[in-house]
Amino acid sequence: MLIQVASDEKILRLARQEFGRDLALFLAGLWVVLSAAAAAQVSLGLAPMARVRDDLARLRRSPSARLSDDHPREIAPLAQAINALAEAREADLARARRRAGDLAHSLKTPLSALSAQSRRAREAGAVEAADGLDSAIAAVGAALEAELARARAAAARETSLAAETAPLAVVERLVEVIERTAEGERLMFDIEIDPALSIPVSDDVLTEMLGALIENAARFGRRRVRITAIATTGHVVLGVDDDGPGIDDGRTEAALARGGRLDEAGPGHGLGLAIVRDLAEASGGMLRMDRSPLGGLRAEIAWLNPRAAS
Repeated sequence: MLIQVASDEKILRLARQEFGRDLALFLAGLWVVLSAAAAAQVSLGLAPMARVRDDLARLRRSPSARLSDDHPREIAPLAQAINALAEAREADLARARRRAGDLAHSLKTPLSALSAQSRRAREAGAVEAADGLDSAIAAVGAALEAELARARAAAARETSLAAETAPLAVVERLVEVIERTAEGERLMFDIEIDPALSIPVSDDVLTEMLGALIENAARFGRRRVRITAIATTGHVVLGVDDDGPGIDDGRTEAALARGGRLDEAGPGHGLGLAIVRDLAEASGGMLRMDRSPLGGLRAEIAWLNPRAAS
C-alpha cells in the first residue's frame, strides 16, 4: 500500500518568511533595548565622575574651592586625595607669599641704614665710597623687587580665573592719591570708564598694575593723563595715556625689559613696566605700548572678555 501526502509549498514558504521577519524584528528590538540599557548603565555609572569633573573645573577657577563630599564610596578616596592635594598646594602658596613679604620687610631696615651711611659718606667727601654703596643698594633693591614681582605674578596666576574687579573704583582711589603728589598736582586726570565694567583680575593685582602705569604717566605727562577701559566683542582693554614725550618705537622693548629705564636720571630700579607686564601675562592679559593720541605714551592691557567667551 502506498500513501502519499502532499502540501502546497507556498504556504510553508510564507510561514518561513513570516517567522524570519518576526525573528528579525524581535532581535532588532532586543538590540535596541540592550543598547539603551547599556548606555543608561554607563551614563549612570559615570555620573559621579562628571560631578568630579565639574568640581575640578570649579577648583581650577578658584583655588580655594574643594571637591564635594557627595560621592559614591568608590570615588570618595579620590575626592579626598584631590582635596588634600589642593589644600597642601594652597598652603604652600600662602607660605611662599608670606616669606616674600617677610623678606621685603626684613630687608627694608638694612637698606635704609645703608642709604643713611651712603649719605653720611657723601657728606664727608667720600663720594666714591658713597657711589659704591648706592650701586650695591640699587642692586639689592632690584633683586628684591624682582623676587616680589615673581611672587605677585604667581598669586595673580592663581586668582585671575576666579576674580573680577570693577576698575572705576580702583582708578578713582589711585588718582585721588596721586593728585596729592607734586607730580600729580599739575596734571588733569580724565577717567572714562563705565561703572558697570569689570575686569578679570583681582583687586590687589589690578591696583598694582594701574598704580605703576598711572604713576609713570604722571611722571612724564605735561598737563593731562587719561585712563580708559572699554569692553569689545572679544576683549576688555584698559588704557593709560599721557601727553609727555612718549617712547621711540625702538625703545619699547627696552622699556619693558626688567631693569629698563625710560629716564636714567630718575629714581627707581627700572622694574615698574616689567612688573606690570609680568602681572598682566600672569592674569591672562597682554601689555602693549604705543604712541598716544595725546602725543605721549599709551600703555594698554587687554584681556579676553569672559562674558563674550561665555
